[in-house]
Amino acid sequence: MKRLPVLLAFLWLACILVGCRPIVAPLDDAAPAFLPGEAGVGDPVFPLLGNSGYDVLHYTLDLNVDVQRNVISGSATILAEATQPLSAFNLDLLGMTVETVTVNEAPTIFVRDGQELTITLTEPLEARAPFTTVVVYGGAPEALADPELDFISQGWNWRDETVFVVSEPAGAMTWYPVNNHPTDKATYTLRITVDEPHVVAANGVLVEEIDHGDQRTYIWEMAQPMASYLTTVAIGDFVRVETQAAENVLIRHYFPTNEVEQLSRVFANTGEMIAFYSDLIGEYPFDEYGVVVMPFALGFALETQTLSVFGPEMTTEGVNAHELAHQWFGNAVTLARWDQTWLNEGFATYLQRLWLEHKLGREFLDKGMRQYYTMLAGASAPPPGIVQEDSLFSISVYERGAWVLHALRLKIGDELFWEFLRTYYARFKDGVVTTDDFIATANEVSGQDLTEFLNAWLYDVEMPPIPE
Repeated sequence: MKRLPVLLAFLWLACILVGCRPIVAPLDDAAPAFLPGEAGVGDPVFPLLGNSGYDVLHYTLDLNVDVQRNVISGSATILAEATQPLSAFNLDLLGMTVETVTVNEAPTIFVRDGQELTITLTEPLEARAPFTTVVVYGGAPEALADPELDFISQGWNWRDETVFVVSEPAGAMTWYPVNNHPTDKATYTLRITVDEPHVVAANGVLVEEIDHGDQRTYIWEMAQPMASYLTTVAIGDFVRVETQAAENVLIRHYFPTNEVEQLSRVFANTGEMIAFYSDLIGEYPFDEYGVVVMPFALGFALETQTLSVFGPEMTTEGVNAHELAHQWFGNAVTLARWDQTWLNEGFATYLQRLWLEHKLGREFLDKGMRQYYTMLAGASAPPPGIVQEDSLFSISVYERGAWVLHALRLKIGDELFWEFLRTYYARFKDGVVTTDDFIATANEVSGQDLTEFLNAWLYDVEMPPIPE
């Protein structure tokens, strides 16, 4: 190695004497360094969820579902764009059997390791290059059991010949290969084929039904960006019930056959709620809305995009207002980190209260919020700003999260607070948001530096005093 400088000096002298072209290309003409994407985006709660190196634009899931045996088969076609010079990348997929993987129609090498499906590219991709991956797969999907979130079986669920999908936060990977993190939202086509007489409900708009005799294919299009945890499919003995909201939003509910009349009454004011929230926040962000109610108890409801999933015990006006409010905050504007779930649940909880204020008056709201304040202070509820896995859906996230917004309203007044809601929504619609974005928008709209004030509500262990 010590002889190298002598050799370089000799070459340099020769170039001076006889002339020669540079033997090293300029840096900006250098070939890109192709690297594999990371297996995980480093989320503070779920570091292995999602993958880096690419951005998904659209998923097409073409699946045949045997509801009697709970077996699916078919393919996922994933249109994406490389975000770096890319030699390999990962998809999240738990269970299932992968038969083949192609990228841009070329067969590729793939390996499985837990939830990671690693695909090595035959031809590396330059940054910003579009590419299409087709994964042919199948099997009997199983829900993801998480002891820290034991109230929900995440992902694909099968019970009494009924399928329902509730994926928050990680369950999407139980039934299709996916970049499973909210920071990579995409549009979807869902082509689901089932035996007659099963009915398929899913996200977005039902654009076509194809009758095959003893089978039927339902084609659903989700034209606006959607986080993977909000994808859903419900298959069973359902009746579709349609109404129209004042804002020309088609409302289509899916109810169990023997409960259509009762549930139609329960959800009769959904259109009125859509009008209220649209006037308050901004136009309803999607083409359609509705709920699907299971024929058995779940113990929860979930705001899956455009089609909220309900257990029958959750079919109340308040829960309906909450899940509908999520379509704006949670679905159109989505958290960027799983330790900040208050950005979803605090907003939906407070908007649920605003619906009740609209119906019952400001005094009713103030009294209720003070009761929650007393309860939270007495329970020593931890702050909602950063939470761990076992607190993602805690009372702090919902109720103290709602109090962050109510405190902001009391601090800056109604007029500026409504302007804040509309500005925040419009600015981050179809994207993702952090608590820092929330604070920055509040500061901008109010014309005040509210950072210390909001940080106390978000991060202090002790509840701050109620603003007067």
